[in-house]
Amino acid sequence: MIRINLLPHRELKRAARQRVFNILAGAVFAAAVVIVLIVHVFIQSKIDLQNDRNNYLNDEIAKLDKQIQEINKLKEQKAVMLARKQVVEQLESNRSEVVRLFDQMVRQLPDGMYLSGIEQHGAKITLKGYAQSSARVSTLMRNLDASPWLENASLIEIKAANVNNTRLNEFAMTVDMKRPQLTQDDGKQSKGAKS
Repeated sequence: MIRINLLPHRELKRAARQRVFNILAGAVFAAAVVIVLIVHVFIQSKIDLQNDRNNYLNDEIAKLDKQIQEINKLKEQKAVMLARKQVVEQLESNRSEVVRLFDQMVRQLPDGMYLSGIEQHGAKITLKGYAQSSARVSTLMRNLDASPWLENASLIEIKAANVNNTRLNEFAMTVDMKRPQLTQDDGKQSKGAKS
């Protein structure tokens, strides 16, 4: 007897191919999902790593900002201390001015003169006194200009006056005191001379 296959073989093959296609499509979809997940995890780990680096850098920047503020405070304190030091050095260098001034007045004052007042405003000194003649006043001015510590003597006024029934010339003049400028080399030499 002859067997006749009444089942539609083409439809069976088509169904088998559809199953294979569905399995392959599912496998490709699953592989795509796995790849997307792996890429996502990789990118997320890179983002997390960069965020950690950024946070570390921000923390270090904050630390450096604090250190910069401390350095600025120290610079301000240093500037204040240097200003104080300069004032002390200025006072130290000017300490002997009065002694020099009186010494020069004694040395430069000619006979027949005496001083009634000395005023100092910074480096400007005003001298007031009496002289037997105006020639002695000009001699005093020349002596003051020749002094190593005084300069620029200038007469303000001279007038006749009676003191204890004696006819004298009352005068007023100004003179500048020379203030030696200390350089760094002078400071080093003076330190070297002490040791």
